[in-house]
Amino acid sequence: MKSCISTYSFYRLYGENFTLFDAIEQTKKLGCDGVEFVLNDNPPAGYTVRDYALALTERAHSLGLEVPIYTTDANFFTPDPASEAERLKKHIDAAAECGIKLLRHDVAWSYYDGYEGVKTYKAVIDYVAPYISEVADYAKSVGVKTCSENHGRLMQDSGRMLELFYKVNNPNYGLLCDMANFGGVDEDTSVAVSALLDLIVHVHAKDVFVRSGMSYDPGEGFSRSRGGNFRRSTIFGHGDIPTFQILSAIKASGYNGYVSLEFEGIEDVMQAVSIGTRNIQRMIKDLDAK
Repeated sequence: MKSCISTYSFYRLYGENFTLFDAIEQTKKLGCDGVEFVLNDNPPAGYTVRDYALALTERAHSLGLEVPIYTTDANFFTPDPASEAERLKKHIDAAAECGIKLLRHDVAWSYYDGYEGVKTYKAVIDYVAPYISEVADYAKSVGVKTCSENHGRLMQDSGRMLELFYKVNNPNYGLLCDMANFGGVDEDTSVAVSALLDLIVHVHAKDVFVRSGMSYDPGEGFSRSRGGNFRRSTIFGHGDIPTFQILSAIKASGYNGYVSLEFEGIEDVMQAVSIGTRNIQRMIKDLDAK
């Protein structure tokens, strides 16, 4: 496996004095093999989405970094999912022009205003699956594979993800496995990951502190899981997620791709990204030595 950093890890630093280009530089300084771009519909002034992606890719390649995945947002559970599919195709075109072979998009976040159907995740899956498959087919035509991540509460459980992939039923669509996110819906993270090993096309390395919902609210930085437990993102390797166990299972499944650090904690960003990246690299080295 190879180490990578998601540009999202630096989100608290972005502004006039720190940009995605700086994030790429930091990723190189930390000895990573690749960098994951997180882009949306609003590039900086003077850029189109395409031009911005190309400029970032050029900077990464000039430093010897690969760009294994292009990450962007999406929500197919809307009154007009066809328009969302068309919007997403523009990002797929940008990824294809950059030579990025994998694109991650979201699935759904919540029931939209005015939705009058039965509120079950199965109804959501039935609604969004055809559009996800359409997007995957389009991506295949330009040499890109699509994937979605286990997050958003509505489509976060391992069982729900399995049902989604069964319904989409498209070999050009895979799973971005965030090893910590299953805890947001109170699943045992190692067990949840093991249920989805065959679908994994990219990995997010994230760590979280977990406290029982029966304890007193720990305060700032903590949020509640769907079932009411307390969670706070932290430095990779410092929290309660069985990170090495999960990476070991992913490695044993035959996965040999990139592992992206995704830091979103409250600690100092540069220190946290540095420590977390070194922990990922040490784990990969130990797994390769087995």
